[in-house]
Amino acid sequence: MDRTLVLEYTRVTEAAAISASAQIGRGDGMSADAAAVKAMRAAFERVPARGTIVIGEGERDEAPMLYIGEKIGAGWSMEGDGTPRVDIAVDPLEGTNLCATGQPDSIAVIAIADDGKFLNAPDTYMNKLVVGPEARGAIDIRKPPTWNLSAIAEAKRCRVDDLTVVILERDRHQALISEVRQAGARIRLISDGDVAPAVAASQPDSGVDVLMGT
Repeated sequence: MDRTLVLEYTRVTEAAAISASAQIGRGDGMSADAAAVKAMRAAFERVPARGTIVIGEGERDEAPMLYIGEKIGAGWSMEGDGTPRVDIAVDPLEGTNLCATGQPDSIAVIAIADDGKFLNAPDTYMNKLVVGPEARGAIDIRKPPTWNLSAIAEAKRCRVDDLTVVILERDRHQALISEVRQAGARIRLISDGDVAPAVAASQPDSGVDVLMGT
């Protein structure tokens, strides 16, 4: 993708993050989310591209939100077909409760791909398994957690009990938590917002080896 366009979209996330930052610790997640959405939408409209939200906040039912199917970007009002068309996945404020309560790891999130390259995902739960480049190709989301932990440890040339797994603290994850602990790995439970630890899993020296959950 064009580097200039990438920088333009970086500014979109910056706008949302700066706007939401005024709401950190104020106990009002709705206002924080609304501020991020408003700033992100305004910033999107300055980008010279024809964007379509394919992963967002469901169909439009109440504002403000960036909804699935929304057309966004300055390119839609420009003449000719020279402006790039892109798919957009978006969460203006991932970790709304974290922001509202003054905790770390809430972030503004967008992902961009060429037109037609993103899965147009419904608003539903999905299994997640995220690792860094060392374990790329070693994992299999169809396999049990114990199998994947062994494969990750082998790929990283360490023991399973050296691994740190991030899991959202939810009732649906009780069996997963039990299996991971029985396998010997450490667990870092988080209350909200799994995008930041997913990114951390991809970074060396972050202290996070894998994110698991639904």
